[in-house]
Parts: sequence; C-alpha cells; structure tokens
Amino acid sequence: MIAINDLTFLIGSRALYEDANWHIKPGEKIGLIGANGTGKSTLLKIIVGEYAPSLGTISMAKDLKIGYLNQDLLSYDSHHSILHVAMEAFERQNQLHDEIEILLKKIETDYSEEILNKLSDKQQEFEALDGYSIEYRANEILAGLGFSTEDQHRPLNTFSGGWRMRVMLAKILLQTPDILLLDEPTNHMDLPSIKWLEAYLNGFDGAIVIVSHDRYFLDKIVNRIVESRKGKLTIYSGNYSFYLEEKALRGEIQKGEFKNQQAKIKQEERLIERFRAKASKAKMAQSRMKALDKMERVDDVDDDNPTVNFRFKFSKPSGRHVVRIEEAYKKYPAIDILENADGVIEKGDKIALIGANGKGKSTLLRIIAGTETFKGMCETGHNVTTTFFAQHQLESLHLDNSILEEMQSFAPKHSDTELRSILGCFLFTGDDVFKKIRVLSGGEKSRVALAKSLTTDSNFLILDEPTNHLDIQSVNILIQALQQYEGTFIAVSHDRYFLDNVANKIWFIEDKDINEYPGTYAEYEEWQAKREKAGETGGIKPAKVAKPKKEEPKPSEIEEKKKQLKKLNLQLQVLEDEIAEKEKAVKTLEADIAKEEIYSNPTKLKEVNERYNVAKESLGAVQLHWEQLAEEIMILEG
Repeated sequence: MIAINDLTFLIGSRALYEDANWHIKPGEKIGLIGANGTGKSTLLKIIVGEYAPSLGTISMAKDLKIGYLNQDLLSYDSHHSILHVAMEAFERQNQLHDEIEILLKKIETDYSEEILNKLSDKQQEFEALDGYSIEYRANEILAGLGFSTEDQHRPLNTFSGGWRMRVMLAKILLQTPDILLLDEPTNHMDLPSIKWLEAYLNGFDGAIVIVSHDRYFLDKIVNRIVESRKGKLTIYSGNYSFYLEEKALRGEIQKGEFKNQQAKIKQEERLIERFRAKASKAKMAQSRMKALDKMERVDDVDDDNPTVNFRFKFSKPSGRHVVRIEEAYKKYPAIDILENADGVIEKGDKIALIGANGKGKSTLLRIIAGTETFKGMCETGHNVTTTFFAQHQLESLHLDNSILEEMQSFAPKHSDTELRSILGCFLFTGDDVFKKIRVLSGGEKSRVALAKSLTTDSNFLILDEPTNHLDIQSVNILIQALQQYEGTFIAVSHDRYFLDNVANKIWFIEDKDINEYPGTYAEYEEWQAKREKAGETGGIKPAKVAKPKKEEPKPSEIEEKKKQLKKLNLQLQVLEDEIAEKEKAVKTLEADIAKEEIYSNPTKLKEVNERYNVAKESLGAVQLHWEQLAEEIMILEG
C-alpha cells in the first residue's frame, strides 16, 4: 500500500530520520508512537507529500485515497453550516446535485431530447453514487461525534477549535479513504465521542495510522505499533499493551547482548595492550585492533520510563471536609448545568470528574475554585489551600524567562537543586532548564505549568485537562506524581489510563446533579455498562445535605394525569400510522421519478416532482407534530 524505503529527513544538520524503513499493508491498524519531538507528525506530512524526504523514497499506488487529519485543520474557517462543510466530502455527488437542479430548471422551457438525456444520465450517476443518502450519512457521523441536530445547522465559524476539528474528522470519514492518517484525533474530544470513534474505526475496512498519546484508545483499535525513536522506525505486532511487554523483552535481550559484547571488548583490549609492544605479536595485535574497530556495537538500553524521585509536601493538612457544595444552581442561556446540586469532597479524595462536553465539568471546577458565579453555596473547609491548573494558565507563563527562572519566581522557597530535580522528572534535564519559555512547544509548556502547580504549598489541587499535549512518558510522570501526592485533588481528563491510575472516586453530572461512584475508573466503566444494559436511569449518589421532601400529588391529580397520558398515547399511535402511510407514498413517488416513462416526459416529470415535494412537506409536518406530542408525553411521565 505505502512503502517507505531508506528514509532520511534532515532539519538543519539534525537527522530526524536516518535510513528508516516501513511498509504499510492493506487493512493494518497501526499506532505510531514516540516521545514528543521524535517526528511522528512530520512523518505523516512526508507520506502525504507536504514535506519531501532528504534521501530515500515513499512509494504508493497512484489511485490511493488518503484521509489525513492534522492539527493544522483547526485554522479552516467557513460561514457555512457544519452539515454543509461535512457534506463537502461528497464532491461528485454535490456537483451532480447542482447540475440536476440546473437541468430541471431548464426542462421547464426546453423539452429537447438532449436535455432529457443529460438529466437521465446525471440522475442515474447520482443514484449509483448513493446521492440520496449522503445527508443521512453526514447526520449520522456528526451525531456520533457529539453534534446535536441544532448544532449541525450552525455555521462552522461559531464553534471553538476543538469542535471544528471534529467537523473536519467527520468530513474525512465521509470520504471513505483507503487509508486514514490521524494525528491526535482524540484531542479536544469527550469520552462518549472517543468511544464512538473507537467503534467506528474498529469497523473501518481500510488501513489506519494513528498518532496518539491515549494508550487505552490505541489498545482498543490497533493491531500493530510502530515506534519512532532515534531516527528509526521499530515495528511491533499487537496493540500498545503487547508493545510494552515485547519492548521489555527485547530490552532484556539487548541488555544481555550489550553486557556480553562489553566483556568481549574489554578482553580484546587487554590482549591488544599486552601484545602490541612485542614485535613477534604486533601483527596479531594490529589485526585484533582492526577487527575491534569494525565490530558492530550493541547499544545499551536507555530507560524510557523516568521515575519521580521527590515527595510533594505542604505545610499544613486540611480538615476532613475539603469542599461542601449545597443547593448549587448554574444556568447558561442555552443550557442548565446544575439545579439544587449537592456534593462533598473529603480529605484524601482523588476524584475524576467525567462526562460529555457541554455537561458542565469545567464549570463545576471553576465553581469549586471560586472563579465562577452561581447560586447556592460552595464552602472550602478548614486549612484548605488550593491550586487550580487549567490550560489557559499556559498563557500566564513569562515568555522571556528561562524554565528555571520561571520555577524560581514561582517557588522561591525551593533551592535550585530541588527545582532542577523536579524539572528533571518532567523531562527537562541538563541545559534544557535554560531554554526560554517562548521557544517551547505546547507539550513542553504544559509540563512547565504542571511542574509549577506541583511545587505549590497546596493540599488541594484542581486539575482541568492536565494531560492535554502530554506524550505517554509525561502522562506516566504525572501519574506517579499524583500517586505520591498526599493531599486531595479533583481532575477532568479524557485520558482513561490516567484516570484509572489516579482516581479513587468518580464524579459525573447527570440530571443537573452531581453523582458519585465510589471506586476506580475501570470499576465505574464496568458498573456503567451493567447499568446501561439493565436500562437503569438512577446513579449512585454522594453523601448529600438532606433536601426538603417533594409534596406528593393528590389521587385526583394522578388519575387526571393517567387519562391525559392515555389520550396522548392514542393520538401518538394515530400519527405513527399516518407517518407510515406518508413514508410509503414518498417512496412510491421516488420510484416513479426513476422510471424512464416519467423522467423522459417533461410534463409527467414536472407533475410527479410537484406531488413529491407536497408529499415530503406533508410528511415533515406530521413528523414534527409527532415529536411535539412525544415530548409532551415524556414531560408527563417524568
């Protein structure tokens, strides 16, 4: 499918890749991994032709259709609706649709055979390309990626960068390419959308190459791992978990080979040193020296998993109750977030706050941090000192400071040795600490901001998407840091591996209330799956302040409600029968339009088209009535 042979790519004098080889085969689902800066995104750009290799070749079939999602697409702007943008994927179908509309307009005055034949040909091609279902397919994929029906008619330029990226992903998926190249597709996605994407990619017939730092996501999808490291591409069969096991095994073998070779080299060096001064043995010594120089050296195994070797301290522990939320109300013009919500965070809680985007996770964090207005009460407990980490704090880094200077100004009580030790844990070693903030990548700035957050004298941390822009190594470091942290924290993240390894309690917003599951993320997932299977609607609630009991309805009110529900359900049944009849009529008219005796006769075609449009409008009106009635029934039943 795609063959990369002896690839070398230079950035200045530095070789990002050197004699790298990789063959992508049809149907393979590949995770392309490696630390930040090892050239993963660059490699995808080389494959699609945005960059040219310094040496080597990239070969592929001429008709290969590539779908490429990258972070540069965030800059795409349009005043069209996102449904329109997604449907731009159907280039030929859209072109045919416009041409058919023009021909139908012409046919009102021009009945020539030439126009009729053109219209017939266009309609046949449009039908062969499944043109009548393209809007349905676009609706389906946009809904899976978290867009409501109303959202789909909003202009693209009214959405934030993360949501725009989802639209571009929808457009790429609708193009049904032979191979998908996805660069961090889960960035800015909530958990429900990530799970939907997992299911979609598992059913995708073509090849997939995914650059991702989400190891759970990789485990669910890929059957091969390609590691970009030290300018080479190393291939492992299996998912990410298998890669870890296989790499550890290969590392043990390599370590043994390295030790054996080093012992042999030392032995040879001693022999050469012993005999090189003797004239009778000088020739033998020279021969051994040449053989030693030509020996292909085995590298020692580098430790790719640095450990956090310092403890986070705070001068005073908090009281038992860290935060109490009572009767909290928070509403935006378009959505209600919280209504009479209660929650308690106790000392030692490690809480993962999860849920779909738009449900109020970040809003709740800001309420807890005291930076969001709301109705109700949010009270911080005795001796609680708080640090709030959010992505916008990256903007508050002082660009002219070096990394070390930034840490010194934030944590003056720490010595330079302590600060350099902390920075070393976040992969800033040696002279790296003297780099200016302005030259750092997004991931490096995140690591600096996190290092600052974890040097504070705080016993309560609020973390909003701390894993964004972090590679797998950096996520592991953050996990170790939070596992050692003896205080309390609440974190929002879409990285399930991170959540499963740090949280002992799960919070989720449901029915405008704060709900709690007392366990790990993996246990919550298992519980939630059983809950959905059983069709339950309730959740396990946190300890709450007692609320006044709702007044029970009177028997007469209950009877009246039952009568009303019965009446509405009967009306709903009548509408459902009417919808079925009208759908049947629409399909009959669609079939008539496709008949030769109809589309070849302008008068009949015009008549059938008019009847078809009337039937569609009538069907739409009945469907709208059904939706209104169904909503009324749901309100009564609730």
